[in-house]
Amino acid sequence: MRLTTQTDYALRTLMYLATRESRANVAGVASLFNISVNHVAKVVNVLAREGYVRSIRGVGGGIELAVRPEDVTVGQIIATVESDMHLLPCVAGDHGCVIHSFCKLTGVLANAERIQMDYLNSVTLAEVIPTRKQLDRTEAS
Repeated sequence: MRLTTQTDYALRTLMYLATRESRANVAGVASLFNISVNHVAKVVNVLAREGYVRSIRGVGGGIELAVRPEDVTVGQIIATVESDMHLLPCVAGDHGCVIHSFCKLTGVLANAERIQMDYLNSVTLAEVIPTRKQLDRTEAS
C-alpha cells in the first residue's frame, strides 16, 4: 500500500494537534511541515467531518483534537482518508481478470493487506506523536 499525500498530511496534522494544549490553526500546521495551507485545510475538513478534529470559528477559534490520542489508531485514520487500500484491484474483486477464478496471488495479497491493517490498527496515535520539544525545535529551524 502506498499512502496518498492527503493521508500523510492527515497523520501529520493529528500528530501536531496531539502535542498542543491549546487550539492551533491551519496556518501553523502548514508552516511547520512546509505544506500548502489549502491542503491542510482540506485535510482538516475531512478529519472534522469524521470526528477526529474539532474546528471552532471566530475569535479564539482554531482546530483541536476531538479524540484522545490513545483512543484512535493509525489504521483507523488511514482507512478514513484512503479511498482504496488494496495492493491490486483484483483483491477487491474480479475486475475482469482472466485468471481470477484460480489465481492464488489474490489470496496472498489479501492476507498481506489484513496483516498490515492488523498492525496499523494496533498502533495508537499516542504512540507516534513527537514530543512538544521536538516540534518546537523543528519550528525554530
